[in-house]
Amino acid sequence: MQKFKGILCVVTPGFVGRTELERAVTLADNNQARLTVVEVIDEMPRNTKLIDHVRSLEELQAKVVAGHRQVLEKMVASCNGNVEIQTKVLIGIPFLEIIREVIRNGHDLVIKTAESGGLLDRVFGSDDMHLLSECPCPVWLVKPESPKAFHKILAAVDVDDSYLPEELNTRHLLNLQVLEMAGSLALSEFAKLHVIHAWEILGEDALRRRFIDVSDDKIIAYIEEVEQQRKKNMNVLMDELISKVEQDVLDYLKPRTHLLKGHPRKVIPAFAREMEADLVVMGTVARTGISGFFMGNTAETILNQLDCSVLAVKPQGFETPVTLEG
Repeated sequence: MQKFKGILCVVTPGFVGRTELERAVTLADNNQARLTVVEVIDEMPRNTKLIDHVRSLEELQAKVVAGHRQVLEKMVASCNGNVEIQTKVLIGIPFLEIIREVIRNGHDLVIKTAESGGLLDRVFGSDDMHLLSECPCPVWLVKPESPKAFHKILAAVDVDDSYLPEELNTRHLLNLQVLEMAGSLALSEFAKLHVIHAWEILGEDALRRRFIDVSDDKIIAYIEEVEQQRKKNMNVLMDELISKVEQDVLDYLKPRTHLLKGHPRKVIPAFAREMEADLVVMGTVARTGISGFFMGNTAETILNQLDCSVLAVKPQGFETPVTLEG
């Protein structure tokens, strides 16, 4: 199963709650991973008025950074566990500095508390959405009200086989990443693992409205054929996962699969709420090879409807548009 090697935990200014840090420490301990805890603070505006005994803006910025680092190190020192933790204070736009830290040091997971979305009732804030779409490694957004222990983890996969061969292979590998990551967390959290695929018939409405001259029997037969093919594809995917897992792990996980008819952007959030999922693990990149296209509309819509924690996974070979240069 997927194991993490380098975890980056992002704490928010003021350290309201410690949900993300506690979970990061536990995860790093279980995975024997290195853990870096960072806070991102604003750069001092150039017109900042200097106080007494401060000779320059750079000196004032350094004093602010030192103060934040002292609080950060004190908080980290109080954590239980056998994990060695490195701390950093970064300066700049949060999502950019987080992604640059990932690029510089090869972290394979970012974990942070989810922001409030504000406008348009979005569940996640602007920095979170940037991370979900542009961070090169998986991003785990923990809701502040999340329980200390997760009991139900839902992995969302796409077993539609109607894509072009190159994209089909990309999606298949992404499905495996999602399942392996969800399985690892289910083991770590002693949680139940559920796997969902939502499917629909393109043009079904047109068929049923008789815009196309097709009999009811043929429509029903076509829908059943698609459903059976999706079941077959799901079974093949689960068999591939099972072949990579040791028997005792499989005996514990006993993943339950759910094949539900309907549009993913409606079905997945609704099912997550119905089953009271603590975490949804899903892929976020819809297509490859399209410049500037980092998250599909369906993925973004699903993410903005979920009211639980989210772990978003990118496909292998994903390249972030963020660079180390300013």
